[in-house]
Amino acid sequence: MLRRVAAIILIAWALGFVWFSMALPQPAGEQRTDAVVVLTGGTGRVVRGVQVLREGYAERLFVSGVGKQVKPHEFALEYKVRSALMACCVTLGFQAVDTRSNGLETGAWVRAQEVRSLRLVTNDWHMRRAVLELRRHLPQGVEVVEDAVPTQPSWRTLFTEYHKLLARRIAGLWGG
Repeated sequence: MLRRVAAIILIAWALGFVWFSMALPQPAGEQRTDAVVVLTGGTGRVVRGVQVLREGYAERLFVSGVGKQVKPHEFALEYKVRSALMACCVTLGFQAVDTRSNGLETGAWVRAQEVRSLRLVTNDWHMRRAVLELRRHLPQGVEVVEDAVPTQPSWRTLFTEYHKLLARRIAGLWGG
């Protein structure tokens, strides 16, 4: 009996990993939201968030997890954001250091700004866990549009991220 249970768990784990690896989230369409939220840490994320703002798919941009040494004018220069757009519509968050704290930082900003819908930008392999963490800290009823930045992750990246996602889901079952 124990072998059968272990075999079922192993098969479920393997099928889950295949699904996780083969069905990565995709970029969003042209849906408009109140805000776009970018989680720093991966290639193309901030560029995509600024593009969404410029194209008018969101009214505001929040960048979570910006390094404490980064100055707003440096950010503006790096991503070619005009000062008027920076002043009205871009907020840099300096508190987050990981995906869990991205959720906390973003949740606080969403409440303060009374955001009702947001477009979340992160890499495709990171999206599922990012959404999981974010939903734990958002007010009830906030719509989240997933806008994944396509990558070509290594098997190691996928393997690690899959296990982080599993760990967070299991921790969530016990209130963690």
